[in-house]
Amino acid sequence: MADTSHSTIFEARGTTTVRPIRTPKTAELVARNLRRMIVDGNLTDGDHLPHEAELMEHFSVSRPTLREAVRVLESERLVEVRRGSRSGARVCVPGPEIVARPASLLLELSGATVADVFVAREAIEPAAVLLLATTGTEESFAELEQMIDEVIPRAFSENDLAAGTSAFHLRMVQLAGNTTLALIAGMLNEISERHINTVTTAKSATDREQYESNYALHIRSCRRLVKLLRAHDADGACEHWIRHMVVARDGLLAGCEDLQVRDILD
Repeated sequence: MADTSHSTIFEARGTTTVRPIRTPKTAELVARNLRRMIVDGNLTDGDHLPHEAELMEHFSVSRPTLREAVRVLESERLVEVRRGSRSGARVCVPGPEIVARPASLLLELSGATVADVFVAREAIEPAAVLLLATTGTEESFAELEQMIDEVIPRAFSENDLAAGTSAFHLRMVQLAGNTTLALIAGMLNEISERHINTVTTAKSATDREQYESNYALHIRSCRRLVKLLRAHDADGACEHWIRHMVVARDGLLAGCEDLQVRDILD
């Protein structure tokens, strides 16, 4: 009969050292429960956690344990604690910025270039366009159109075209309804916006005519996208946006092909 003892199994897998399974601390368990309440929507952005006495009674824990649990959530940027305030910890549901900076740091450490970021955006945004053309609502299309009519022109008039165009690109992905795509787009947004801002600011100062021409082309391209989205022409919208992004990349990276992410974030 085959030996099925635990030691034989571990040896067969090349694992002869058995590591004990760590039992979570009570504070970690409390933090896990509070985190779940936030994820499930029982506690929403801006809500204050119940008072300490109520939480201590609910979880049957001491004040030090409860405070340690709150510190765990604070380190995760899920709550904000104002020292000295009697209102306690406030729920602060984070956006993409919570991972944007660590992701940017990893890109810096890996020697990634800005070109890498733009190529990644070319993979993300057309996929979002396909989704938006298929399932998008009139309200979504109207919001994008409003950005074309108001947000981008206002940014252009303030010599901050990068902010307007980046906001449009990001919002388009968010409206597609895929949370993962939106999160990745949000992570990359800071990097791409900073680079676009550097290029467009220089262009507006040295070649105003070209700057204005690029702005007009961008507006027309965005309007074309919304028209295709409204027609639910998924293939047409995707092909158009791929062309848009390739042309934009070529213009924005000319002479900066080897520029590293760290050079624009430092």
